[in-house]
Amino acid sequence: MLTKATPLTTLRTLLRDSRALASLAVPLILTQLSQVALTTTDTVMMGMLGTEELAAGGLALVIFNQLRTMGVGLVTSVANQVAAAAARAEKAAGTGGDAAASAAEVRGIVRAAMALATLAGLLGAVLMLLIGETLTWLGQDADVVVLVQEMLLALAPGLLPCLWFQALRQFTVGMRRPQALIHIAVTSVAVNAGLNWVLIHGTWGLPELGLTGIALSTSCVHLLTFVALYLLARRDAELGPLLSLNVLKADPATVRRLTGLGIPVAATYGSEAGFFSVTALIAGAFGPAALAAHTAVNQLVSLVFQVAVGLSHAASITVSRELALGRTDRARSVRNTALACAAAVMAAVGLVYLTVPDLVLAPFMDSGTEAQRALDIAAQLLIVTAFLQFFDCAQNIGVGLLRGLDDTKSGFRITLIGYWVVGLPTVWVFSHALGLDTLGIWLGLLTGLATTAVLLLRRYAAALTEKEKALAADGT
Repeated sequence: MLTKATPLTTLRTLLRDSRALASLAVPLILTQLSQVALTTTDTVMMGMLGTEELAAGGLALVIFNQLRTMGVGLVTSVANQVAAAAARAEKAAGTGGDAAASAAEVRGIVRAAMALATLAGLLGAVLMLLIGETLTWLGQDADVVVLVQEMLLALAPGLLPCLWFQALRQFTVGMRRPQALIHIAVTSVAVNAGLNWVLIHGTWGLPELGLTGIALSTSCVHLLTFVALYLLARRDAELGPLLSLNVLKADPATVRRLTGLGIPVAATYGSEAGFFSVTALIAGAFGPAALAAHTAVNQLVSLVFQVAVGLSHAASITVSRELALGRTDRARSVRNTALACAAAVMAAVGLVYLTVPDLVLAPFMDSGTEAQRALDIAAQLLIVTAFLQFFDCAQNIGVGLLRGLDDTKSGFRITLIGYWVVGLPTVWVFSHALGLDTLGIWLGLLTGLATTAVLLLRRYAAALTEKEKALAADGT
């Protein structure tokens, strides 16, 4: 006879699973926060240069992040593949399995990931410059466009090492050894801030580059972080023997497999990033103050969102590992644990947004009439954001859970529905038809993200049930 779980037992189980998930998620969250801290530092320094510079810099970062996010999506499934291969090796160890074959499999995945990252970085850099040339056709202010194009020219070279870093990062995470990422994360934020200051103001005899200096600093930091992660991984006794960057030896079959898994993830990430990119363009049509407010609040959302990204990656890898070990019940409980952890963080952050909005927004705004207008708009947006971030986190966790099942296509299809079929029309209705301007944009964002979150989590429950039936039929 089954014993019904008591609330106390359920709570203890949740706390136990939360600690286990946090051991992997915390290093990832800190790494994600460092990535956003780079753009947050950039955004703060843009605001110090002026409202027009903040608007231009924010738009340039939106374009860069759109392409970067899609490139990251191409290699994100690497962590799942590495985690599953490592779990199979662990399972086979007790039965005399071939450890050398497992090591070769992981090494081949790393080579294929680097090949994908290289192609994505080169293509993305070209697209970035081409997009910059089209901004005047999209209703953006002419003076802002000139600044955006100059910034994109300096940002483009940084995309390649940025994606190389991401490929190596997925490898270390899949091996459940992400600790080196923390040291790099903390250092990169300090280096970026220092380079920003030097290149903006032209200290130590360097030219005064202003907004372009911020972009050049970002590209340099991406290169330095890649080199640092490579050197640390090479020195690691477990990671070093598996690390191979020779993309010319990448196995075509492995590249095709990762590409097949990665394209839907890239499309999913791109769908979300594109949704936010389009809303930035819509906000820009309401004037520099509206775009500056949108940029500042969007940066705050991105900062907090990294908690969900870390939890999503940790949950995704855990699902891949548990399924490789045949433990579907543990894979099911991961969803509740990740969502509970995310909800706790989002509730705390939302309370801050609602109680001290001026304090939260102060680092992004300079003085003046235009800045005060931007601050007033942003304060309204924070009210919506306090609720929006719950759904934003839930939908990202849903994508990660599905990726753990090797179901990368469902996430893309669902984001298309949630963002573009539901979200974007709602953005237009609230912002234009109802005349709510930038506030309407964020109400539309909330609607699209909520729809996406519900659909993704429902799909995960159904897909896991299908996986359980398949495993039962195979007798595993």
